[in-house]
Amino acid sequence: MSSTGHQQVDDQLEAELSATGTQPRSGKTLQLMRKVRRGRLRLPITLSVILMVMNLALMVFWIILAAQIYWWTALAIGTVVFVLILVGLSLYLVLTIKEVRLSQRQSDFIDSVTHELKTPLASLRLYLETLQMRTLSEEQRVEFYATMKTELERLDHLISQLLEVKRLDALGMETDPEDILLEPLVRHCARVECTRRQLEVDQVFEFDFEPALIHTRRILLEMIFRNVIDNAIKYGSSEPQILVQVRVSKGGRVITRVMDNGEGVDPEIRKDIFKIFYRGESELERKKTGTGLGLYIVRTLVHLLKGKVTVHDRLDQPGSVFAIDLPGRAEE
Repeated sequence: MSSTGHQQVDDQLEAELSATGTQPRSGKTLQLMRKVRRGRLRLPITLSVILMVMNLALMVFWIILAAQIYWWTALAIGTVVFVLILVGLSLYLVLTIKEVRLSQRQSDFIDSVTHELKTPLASLRLYLETLQMRTLSEEQRVEFYATMKTELERLDHLISQLLEVKRLDALGMETDPEDILLEPLVRHCARVECTRRQLEVDQVFEFDFEPALIHTRRILLEMIFRNVIDNAIKYGSSEPQILVQVRVSKGGRVITRVMDNGEGVDPEIRKDIFKIFYRGESELERKKTGTGLGLYIVRTLVHLLKGKVTVHDRLDQPGSVFAIDLPGRAEE
């Protein structure tokens, strides 16, 4: 920021966040944390593999022994039992790995939420202290108040997301479904997210709409598109350029594509990014803010509306395309 007061506050904030451990860790710490996380999976995997090998060895021995002394009934029963045990061990291994990974994502989520809460709170406290202890010009005061408002909105957005996840299934049920024009709703969501990030809508967004109606509850659509648009801005380039395209298919479907100009999504994690708490980059090395809830909310609400959401690469340039397919119709 331009003012000297702003620079001093930013320096203080950086020092405080570093002292509280919310800044990125050193290379040695990252290596240590990776080893610890790999160690959590090593034990259940090793144990399961050992048990599987022992089960196979016993099954082979049993088959050979029973076949030699013509215990055909015992051979059949024993083989079935061994196979069931092997299947059970395989399921145990899969479920254990899933549980450990979910636990890791929950740990990352707590770390992320802690960071997301501490940063605006520390910023607000330092700006308030600066306002109380120093004499500032009117221009500096206005700038400080604007920054504090932005931090409060960021905090409010985070808390709202946390609360919304707990009530997704019943969200909006207190209101009746209605016919909603998609274009003004999407433009409103884009404007809200740009305002929150202090961006100009006209400089970031390009819209290409076919007139479309969706019969549902307004709050559900707003949450879907706010989270998708927020994700596109966050993971776009340093100067995000986003194209929102809406098309109506003959089968009574409305397909909305939100295209960013970022690095794209690795094909290996395209299904994972919609899981709760999941984030595309390690929490130890993260460069983007967030909690891993936004796309989970999107997928949950889209499925609730009997739709589907997918992600793929842009064809015309680098970037991602999030396609949201919902039941709807063309505006008459």
